[in-house]
Amino acid sequence: MIVMLAVMAIAFAGNSRGWEPVKAERSDIRLVVRDNDIEIKNAPGIIQVHTRTPVQIKIFTILGRLVSSDTLPQGTMQFAVPAHGVYIVKAGDITCKVAV
Repeated sequence: MIVMLAVMAIAFAGNSRGWEPVKAERSDIRLVVRDNDIEIKNAPGIIQVHTRTPVQIKIFTILGRLVSSDTLPQGTMQFAVPAHGVYIVKAGDITCKVAV
């Protein structure tokens, strides 16, 4: 059982490429939440964040497991999530659920 959980954790972490700059806006992107300085959007397999200032961001699984913790620069960045599901995104003062 422990070996199976370890293999699942390695596979979960290995699927993620990290944050990448967005070069072209996707047609299937949907707005989740907007604040004065931050927009959080989603599309199949990704979470996208647009910010006017650098922002600390954390992504958690719905079970509370940390998936990503980074400081994003000004601009639009996207994160390829390791699996479909619901994630908790905390960016600056915003916390929201994002279904991917």
